[in-house]
Amino acid sequence: MLSLIDISLWHWAAFTTFVLLALAADLGLFHRSGHEVRFREALGWTAVWAACAFVFAFLVAPAVVPGWDRAAAATFTTGYLVELSLSMDNVFVMAVIFSYFGVPKAWQHRLLFWGILGALVMRGLMIWLGTELIQRVHWMLYLFGAFLLLTGCKMLFVGGDDEAPDLSRNPVVRLVRRLFPVTDRFDGERFTTRVDGRLALTPLALVLVVVETTDVIFALDSIPAIFGITVEPFLVFTSNVFAILGLRSLYFVLASAMGYFRYLKTGLSLVLVFIGAKMIFEDFLKRRLGDDLRYISLGVVLGLILLSIAASLAVSFWKPGGKEPRSP
Repeated sequence: MLSLIDISLWHWAAFTTFVLLALAADLGLFHRSGHEVRFREALGWTAVWAACAFVFAFLVAPAVVPGWDRAAAATFTTGYLVELSLSMDNVFVMAVIFSYFGVPKAWQHRLLFWGILGALVMRGLMIWLGTELIQRVHWMLYLFGAFLLLTGCKMLFVGGDDEAPDLSRNPVVRLVRRLFPVTDRFDGERFTTRVDGRLALTPLALVLVVVETTDVIFALDSIPAIFGITVEPFLVFTSNVFAILGLRSLYFVLASAMGYFRYLKTGLSLVLVFIGAKMIFEDFLKRRLGDDLRYISLGVVLGLILLSIAASLAVSFWKPGGKEPRSP
């Protein structure tokens, strides 16, 4: 744990305020009216959120957080890259969800806004629970490491199910339909509507529930992964938040171009294997490498991600008849 970092209640309050103001400005100012987010606009917002993360790590935090040094910034950056990379796996699933329910493209950004707002709350609770478990039961760190190692190996050697899931059989969808009346038609961007005087959920509300549930499932991989980088709660939470904030724009960048990233899953698998092994041998590696372990971790994670993306793009664009990505 990075005990040299002195985090007070003021730091938590200030960061939470920044997140709320950023979300309010995003929805109320820049995306007040629903519209289809084009590739160029999404790419610009992805760059903006990434810039915010790095400005926070290398300029803001060192100025306001006692003990935040270059090692802490490197740790934050590693956690941010890991969380953002693992979040890319969400893109395919969200694209399938939106396609299955026929969500108009003009409404997808607003839907992702509310989905990510809920994800921030749930991730915060999971980070708090994970931190408490590790502080009270240290061997949980090794259990998380073994879980990530096995998950990474399974993804690497066994592979995943790339077929689109049948959401009609999704237990969450079936449960919501059983508990609440759900209409078959959208009512604009509303989550509820009235049918014959009775309040009912719209399909957009059902999509929101599925998106939130999907995020919880993906967090079962990403939360243990960030604890493999650091167990400092403030670093874990801030890196997670910046990754989630950038996920909305990243979705629109990658949704129509996922075919180009055929080796990304291999890269993410190797990242999980590396982090899992690092968690298991953490004590030994710290004795041998000391603070250099943070910079080595950053280099390995960044190298694996960039290598998988470069290999994917090289193969895609060298393939005869390749096409440019279309706007999602």
